[in-house]
Amino acid sequence: MTIQLHCFGESGNAYKAALTLTLCGLDWEPVWVDFFGGGSKDPEFLALNEMGEVPVMVDGDLVLTQSSVIQLHAAERTGKLLDGDRAEILRWLFWDAQKGSGQQGALRFMTNFLPEEKRPAGAIEWLSGRVASSLKVLDRHLHGRDWIAGDAPTIADTAACGYLYYPEPFGYEADRFPAIAAWLARIAALPGWTHPYDMMPGHPSDRA
Repeated sequence: MTIQLHCFGESGNAYKAALTLTLCGLDWEPVWVDFFGGGSKDPEFLALNEMGEVPVMVDGDLVLTQSSVIQLHAAERTGKLLDGDRAEILRWLFWDAQKGSGQQGALRFMTNFLPEEKRPAGAIEWLSGRVASSLKVLDRHLHGRDWIAGDAPTIADTAACGYLYYPEPFGYEADRFPAIAAWLARIAALPGWTHPYDMMPGHPSDRA
């Protein structure tokens, strides 16, 4: 049975799950959620995930939400993307949820997808500092190593890269973070890698 991933192209959190499913070799298909049209608040969607968030993975009777949970499920089911110290993998998975994607996603949304008159300047300034700080941590960690948590790519890598391939500006610039840029190139060279806007339906131009 084909796994369904409820997602939309602009979501880095959904991309983390989609990329992991792909690199694990699982058969899946995207189900578009019209997030910007309120689709994540529809009763049918809330019946799948009361939190009103993507991604949601549906595999027969199994329904999983939260990208990290989906990533762990895919990796444990296939035995892929887990070639490293488990505690270190989980350390970076949780770091990403709090300090990486957890902040990058909010900042990218505020600075690119909210109308200019509704962009909270104070929150943007504060988050910009937090994102810059977390990117420095990741860049420093990646100096002298190819992958975040071992000698091979793991779900720590597919988590922490979630928002960094998007073209919309939110603080990541390749020339400022060369170790991150080289790491992203290594991930993009993995068989099956696809850009988020090509992997999932939904693109800012759809609303232009």
